[in-house]
Amino acid sequence: MELTKFGHACVRIADGDRRLVIDPGTWSEVSEALTDIDAVLITHEHADHLDVDKLTAAATANPALKVWAPLAVADQLAGNQVLSERVTAVGPAQSFTAGGLQVRTYGGQHALIHSSIPVVANVAYLVGDAVYHPGDSFTVPNAIVEALLVPINAPWAKVAEALDFTISVRAPRAFQIHDGLLNSTGLGLYERQLSRVGELYGVTRFKHLDAGESVQL
Repeated sequence: MELTKFGHACVRIADGDRRLVIDPGTWSEVSEALTDIDAVLITHEHADHLDVDKLTAAATANPALKVWAPLAVADQLAGNQVLSERVTAVGPAQSFTAGGLQVRTYGGQHALIHSSIPVVANVAYLVGDAVYHPGDSFTVPNAIVEALLVPINAPWAKVAEALDFTISVRAPRAFQIHDGLLNSTGLGLYERQLSRVGELYGVTRFKHLDAGESVQL
């Protein structure tokens, strides 16, 4: 299985001719990520995880493209002539096949940003038994995970939570997501801590992925 990191929280997962994309948002290289892709998973409605215009363009060019997303996103896209019939609403504790890959869902809510900001639905995805994408949450799945995608910086997150999340999931490998607001200085600080806890507990090996970089799982 191959994992390719794009900007911010967008990743592509491929296993031979089976492939899907998670969270093609406005801070990501969406057009590149969605090339030759028939399945898209959306964790939640925020624009940095969902670029409606570019997703619509990709779906217009590819009649086979289908989307799985929380009900709020499905409702948002109900008026979109291209996407309205292509979206399947999903919630936590479901299983389905997307792009030929088995997917299980977890979570349910976006992490709290502030008491004054409404909490939106957030669905985390485990693709195969390999890659876990939590969206904007630190939901720990009750499953064995081979590769963990760790939200490394966000208005709703602090480094202690990212470290505890990594320790709790105990995946052999981890890679950063949700890094669109960080420069190299901030990334270095966060990633040194992730590497440290992985070595400390002897479980998780962290590796930084540049946008466009792929790794074999």
